[in-house]
Amino acid sequence: MEVTIEVVSQGRAGIFGFGAEQARVRVTRLAPTHTLASDAIDVVNKLLAGMQVAAVASLRTQGDDENGPTIDIQGDDSGLLIGKRGETLQSLQFVVNLILGRSGNHPLVTLDVEEYKERRNRSLQAMAARVAERVASSGQPISLEPMPPSERRIIHIALADHPSVTTESVGAGSMRKVTVYPRREKRP
Repeated sequence: MEVTIEVVSQGRAGIFGFGAEQARVRVTRLAPTHTLASDAIDVVNKLLAGMQVAAVASLRTQGDDENGPTIDIQGDDSGLLIGKRGETLQSLQFVVNLILGRSGNHPLVTLDVEEYKERRNRSLQAMAARVAERVASSGQPISLEPMPPSERRIIHIALADHPSVTTESVGAGSMRKVTVYPRREKRP
């Protein structure tokens, strides 16, 4: 709790305790400062408590005007929050941003459970490199499993500068996936 303290009177010592006055101060409680990060942590912790999940949210990065804060979730039951291919985590992140969206226009909050997203990103980048080498050596395109837009984007970025392959998203809705094609030389 933050307060301001104002000294109203200094008080006096008096002589042998006679004529003494106590000092007088005025204490005023300040309104709590709310930031997007603190509001997000509160929302996530309330949702976790409501779901009876033994986990706690904490701030990893504060974020800025363009990139919202990143909230880490850790605890005994945190694995339940990831779900199949991160679908539960994506849904929880959507709900948190939906709740926070009522308070105004702000950058999106990112949720991560015990660094799952970082591990998944590294795994997708490694898979992209392996698939690119297979496509480059065989000359045949390879379609990856359906994945959410954020994961498809990781594949596209990982292979954007690859000299032998190119990528394209194909399909619709939840069945949209990345196909890696051999790069064809342009003929004049």
